[in-house]
Amino acid sequence: MEKKEFLYEGKAKKMYRTDDHALLLVEFKDDATAFDGEKKDQLTDKGILNNRLSEIFFSFLEKKGVKTHYVKRLSEREMLVKALEIIPIEVIVRNIAAGSISKRLGIPEGMALKKTVLEFSLKNDDLHDPMINHYHIYALDLAKPEEMAVIEKTALKINELLQPYLKEKGIVLVDFKLEFGRHKGEVILGDEISPDTCRFWDSGSGEKLDKDRFRRDMGGVIEAYREVLRRLEGGT
Repeated sequence: MEKKEFLYEGKAKKMYRTDDHALLLVEFKDDATAFDGEKKDQLTDKGILNNRLSEIFFSFLEKKGVKTHYVKRLSEREMLVKALEIIPIEVIVRNIAAGSISKRLGIPEGMALKKTVLEFSLKNDDLHDPMINHYHIYALDLAKPEEMAVIEKTALKINELLQPYLKEKGIVLVDFKLEFGRHKGEVILGDEISPDTCRFWDSGSGEKLDKDRFRRDMGGVIEAYREVLRRLEGGT
């Protein structure tokens, strides 16, 4: 598969056309950002780790019947994906209070939620990804009601699949972000699944194994990402 025209560069990935118009090439970067890009750094091998972790998660979900944009991993940093018309909505799935929901609602971090919470944000860096609800989504024609029904059902299914899968690895799935897109008239999962987009806590110690280590200057970011990969690959 030949890498062709450069299309887009985000905070953590670059996107390229390929010699097949239906497929794109994603290159995972080592860049780390937080707080809408105000905090930046380069973390050696982060892109390699997130590429491999996303491959593991996408492959697992595909086997369980969740349709994704994943096709195959091409190299340490490159992944081949289906070209999507991205729906500009970020979906946040929350099982335990952490991060912004604790600040907004005044609830302690670590409190288990009695019911899984779905939140939606407008995917717009310039506006700092503001929270939106279904009224905004339909008023702005970001997605149709039938598409949102698929998005919500799929997000909850992913949560139901990943929680026990990660529990077996000694990892608590606190919360995570998903993005979706249209492919041949169907809404499917896109973006990535990695410690950049999920909160992972060690089930025994509560140690953070995700991007919060970078956000909060805790150190050991790459070591935490490597630990997640080690567990998912069957390490002991």
